[in-house]
Amino acid sequence: FASYYGDHMVLQREPAGAVLWGHGEPGAVVTVTLSGARGLVVMKKTAQVKGPSGTWTTVLDSMDQGGPYALMAQQGSENVTLRDIYFGDVWLCSGQSNMAMTVLQVANASQELAAAAHYPYVRVFAVAPARSDVELEDLERVALPWSIPTAENLGHGNFTYFSAVCWLLGRSLYEALGTPVGLVEAAWGGTPIEAWSSHQALQACGLLEDTGRAKLPLCFAPPLSPALSSSTSPHWPLSGPQTPSVLWNAMIHPLLNMTLRGIAWYQGEANAFLHTDRYNCTFPALIADWRHAFHAGSAGQTEPLLPFGFVQLSTYRRESPDDSFARLRWHQTADLGVVPNTRMPRTFMAVAMDLGDEHSPYGRRVPGQGEGVGMKLLGTNPISFLGSIHPRDKQNVAHRLLLGARAVAYGNKDLVFQGPYPIRAVLEVTRGLLNVTYSQELVCRQRDVRSFEVCCSSQVTPCRWLPAPVVAVGSRTVTLALGGCGTLVLGLRYAWAEWPCEYQSCPLYNPQGLPAPPFL
Repeated sequence: FASYYGDHMVLQREPAGAVLWGHGEPGAVVTVTLSGARGLVVMKKTAQVKGPSGTWTTVLDSMDQGGPYALMAQQGSENVTLRDIYFGDVWLCSGQSNMAMTVLQVANASQELAAAAHYPYVRVFAVAPARSDVELEDLERVALPWSIPTAENLGHGNFTYFSAVCWLLGRSLYEALGTPVGLVEAAWGGTPIEAWSSHQALQACGLLEDTGRAKLPLCFAPPLSPALSSSTSPHWPLSGPQTPSVLWNAMIHPLLNMTLRGIAWYQGEANAFLHTDRYNCTFPALIADWRHAFHAGSAGQTEPLLPFGFVQLSTYRRESPDDSFARLRWHQTADLGVVPNTRMPRTFMAVAMDLGDEHSPYGRRVPGQGEGVGMKLLGTNPISFLGSIHPRDKQNVAHRLLLGARAVAYGNKDLVFQGPYPIRAVLEVTRGLLNVTYSQELVCRQRDVRSFEVCCSSQVTPCRWLPAPVVAVGSRTVTLALGGCGTLVLGLRYAWAEWPCEYQSCPLYNPQGLPAPPFL
């Protein structure tokens, strides 16, 4: 069997069929037998080992959730048996260090680790960090083979395995659905989206020449030093591999034959320092490309519009004047502010800008140690900001992802999974007021003078943004004072800052406690 099949694994349940593959002698026939309790044979499949690659592939008939099953692959007199296999839903979790942060590193870590034993039907698997200049057929290394969760394998070490966001999401999916859940982690800290994108996806955004070589002005910075480029030091926004496609090649491409139910993604911090304003192309392109690739790789078993959930960037430095985080949050929605949308169908987003964690010990800035590449690009003084790019509250992140997964991936139509979003703005010129109407009932947690800003210069660029203080909050409307703006209002934006509000205290939420996302 290929590297990511093993004892204790979860295979995708109906309506899809699980894809199995492995290695053998070219020309030989491999027989795959699935058997249940007391060795009862449930199904048999045969596959021929194909030419130079020496691989075989077969698709199981779709199976209801449950187990345990045993799976035997036989070629001639040789056979391999995998045991304790369940059918359920398989989710892939990928991204950079906020996805790689382990259960050991989150708030209430000891409670979360102690609770692991209550979830024997949520199984975990972690891909080892690896890069390659060519697309690999199988994984080079596995960090954590398929396992039943324990405190040790969920909290193996900082930024190793197992991903807290992935675990907390999978655990809550299990609680909500009652079906076994398989979680596959493939994450690497400090990595930009370009490294996770195939050549085709990057070409679609004009980031590669047709030869497949990176265009020179891209300034993919070399790693600052071998120590920094290791996966264990994610304190630098660009500490991991940045070469286009190297992580797609080594960590995602090998998984394409796996039948999946959905993907969870937490990445983008590195792109606040690299190609920020291309992200409104590179991110939708990655989603479309991964979907196409997983559908094709699984012989059509993974659905073509695979549900894709992601976390909108949280916070980094409290008083930073830089707006690259705000721009990147906007680009994460393909500049439409809310998902799913026409450019990003069947996606869902967890807003996290109100979950900042100034005192997180992970990735804190030390005066005098600049952010290397990132800080030089910004030309800012590295000593003046404090904050952490790794907030420890991953429980709320996972809860917000869960709502989106249940609504978008599992079709729970009545579930509210997005925060309130503006649908129109009406100017009252005589009174100097702007009335903004929202899509949902509003709960105001904070009357903030700086959260709303209006642009009212006579020329469109560069815009002069002035605060528009909140005068009143109705059940679905916010009334803003335009003060210095006169009659010309060219733009309105909300929460447009690297650190827009205190913990769970942005101005606007819905009654379900979901924050209004930022907008422009």
